[in-house]
Amino acid sequence: MKKILLFFTLSCAVLVSFAQPYKDSSLSAEERAKDLLGRLTLKEKAQLMEHTSPAINRLDIPAFNWWNEALHGIGRNGTATVYPITMGLAATWDDALVERAFAASSDEARAKNNIARENGRMRQYQGLSFWTPNINIFRDPRWGRGQETYGEDPYLTTKMGLAVVRGLQGAQGNEQVEYGRDGQYRKLLACAKHFAVHSGPEWNRHQFNVELLPARDLWETYLPAFKALVQEGDVQEVMCAYNRFEGEPCCGNSRLLTDILRKEWGFKGLVTSDCWAINDFFNPSNHGTSDSKESAIATAVIAGTDVECGGTFRSLTDAVDQGKITEEKINESLLRLLKARFELGDFDSEELVSWKKIGPEVIASEEHHQIALDAAHKSIVLLQNKQNILPLAKTAKVAVIGPNANDSVMMWGNYNGFPRHTITILDGIKQKGNVVGYLKGCDLVEGMNAPRRQQRNGEGPARDYGHDDALQVKTEETTKTTDKDVLDCVKDADVVVFVGGISPRLEGEEMRVTLPGFRGGDRTSIELPDIQRNMLKMLHEAGKKIIFVNCSGSAMALVPETTTCDAILQAWYGGEAGGEALADVLYGDFNPTGKLPITFYRSTEQLPDFEDYEMKGRTYRFMKEAPLWYFGYGLSYTTVRYGAPTYQNNMVSVSLTNTGNRPAEELVQVYLNKVGDTDGPRATLRAYQRVTVPAGQTVTAQVPLPRTSFEWWNPSTNTMNVSAGTFNVMVGSSSNPADLQTISVNLK
Repeated sequence: MKKILLFFTLSCAVLVSFAQPYKDSSLSAEERAKDLLGRLTLKEKAQLMEHTSPAINRLDIPAFNWWNEALHGIGRNGTATVYPITMGLAATWDDALVERAFAASSDEARAKNNIARENGRMRQYQGLSFWTPNINIFRDPRWGRGQETYGEDPYLTTKMGLAVVRGLQGAQGNEQVEYGRDGQYRKLLACAKHFAVHSGPEWNRHQFNVELLPARDLWETYLPAFKALVQEGDVQEVMCAYNRFEGEPCCGNSRLLTDILRKEWGFKGLVTSDCWAINDFFNPSNHGTSDSKESAIATAVIAGTDVECGGTFRSLTDAVDQGKITEEKINESLLRLLKARFELGDFDSEELVSWKKIGPEVIASEEHHQIALDAAHKSIVLLQNKQNILPLAKTAKVAVIGPNANDSVMMWGNYNGFPRHTITILDGIKQKGNVVGYLKGCDLVEGMNAPRRQQRNGEGPARDYGHDDALQVKTEETTKTTDKDVLDCVKDADVVVFVGGISPRLEGEEMRVTLPGFRGGDRTSIELPDIQRNMLKMLHEAGKKIIFVNCSGSAMALVPETTTCDAILQAWYGGEAGGEALADVLYGDFNPTGKLPITFYRSTEQLPDFEDYEMKGRTYRFMKEAPLWYFGYGLSYTTVRYGAPTYQNNMVSVSLTNTGNRPAEELVQVYLNKVGDTDGPRATLRAYQRVTVPAGQTVTAQVPLPRTSFEWWNPSTNTMNVSAGTFNVMVGSSSNPADLQTISVNLK
């Protein structure tokens, strides 16, 4: 009887598959998508192209939400492992570690999605489409969203972006896999954003037009990471930006989305709009380039935008009725969306899709916390260490002062999840050393209100599925302290650890901030706020030894602090384990290895006009003045001496001698410039490698530098290609000319 029932069940399944090929898992994702596309009405097609795609019960299409976030761990969906902010991950210069972090995040993402499915609900931030990574070039430290990027260099940004995509999507970049056949499914969909030429200001992004940009800047600086993620990383989504480029909104820009992305680079995935970006097309107060909603929709889809984050695509039917777009054009976009969902296994059972078996035990697991700690350790950059005041003796009497010392919310960064437990910097120091006093001392900036409790997501408190632990949030008292209170607090201390900087409450995406030095999420000044600067000056004049821990998402101008402070560390927004990691560095249990992924300028005056997107005078690659600290810079508790480098057989070789008494993890950096190219970068990163050097020993580092690394701007063709010429290959510990040795290479 059982055999008969089994035969009957299988027979029915075969008949259903025969009648409805899109349900047949033995077919390719594209075959299934084409079949399903032919069964949909125009209204249903429009619904499926919105980010909140509803269930279509008559065809057994489940609900799907395209909007999810994983900037540095799963964001806005309850408890999750929280890694250092993206700029901190870039400071590790460790793409293997970054890939591990995002592979762990993708496990948590699948677990949360599986729970949502079991509960019969699919809300925002619970889907399998993640709008990460942000690979925009951080051209100006005033941009508040710079903390979401991997810094100012195209090569480092590319390496980090590829690592993120590999970790999220669950496959190596160039694997030739036909997803949707023989049990092969993508783990998640990653998204390269924001395409293209997008890096502030926040306050005018809905009106701003990038025009008259030199072709060289476009191809040499702004596009390389996008091209690499498409062609090497197999990234499945690209998000178009809010701003206009050459007069056309990026989400309706045929040159970007059709000519470059699809025709030239061969992108086969889908394009999503930034949220409510299509509205800017027909809003006369914003871009105002379209005369109606229907015209805006048609412009976006015809140019290549497939998914809208927003609510205007529901009017696609009206756009068809008005003759502004054809249903055939809509089908081109929707086919890409359906194919992606089949590749994820969205329509298939747990027996076929192994990712659907990942359980809640992976969420914020101890294993993932350890990765967060590893990343936090490697993200910290030691910028100054006068007379080797660091590392501290654990018996040293320490007073902890500063507005960021005991603030857990600051450490989460933005677009964040919510850890089970956050170790603040004060917590970390208390657990490891001898703290004789603590005071907040001052606010981050004059006139700033006391921090508010942050909810678990953007829509109010939310219980995480299966994890109802209390959300631990540490914020500071509002009682004003006097200079006398501070001096009384530190009077018995051997050293003061001042934890300051700024916070995600001051810098970020399109924020309502109008405090001195800040505007709409961006900064108008990159100087350390006066209220903190004055307190450091007072402590210095009182004769105290000061270790300044700067927490920020990007560069700060700290020239006076190089005088008032004995040591300076850049701690970013360190994630759930940031306090433990910082304490390990302070007390010498971890030898700092972090390197700057951005330039630290001497002052705001060193910066060109914020709204000028030309690269002239910007970043380490093009600025002519000396900054405070160079891209690639970072100290450790030992010293590594470089021998004379050589280049042979596509390999840079250099001897490294550790002259100290601690093991070193040295980051060998390789830069290029082309002889005779007076308009090009003075140096541009093309390779790097971490090398372990035992104390007192010498090792030889070998860094691959293949012919493709010599791709350069060709003014005769207005393209990037490998062409003959003489190059300077510069090898050293940072982009500072004083730290580099040069080899001349004649490329045939």
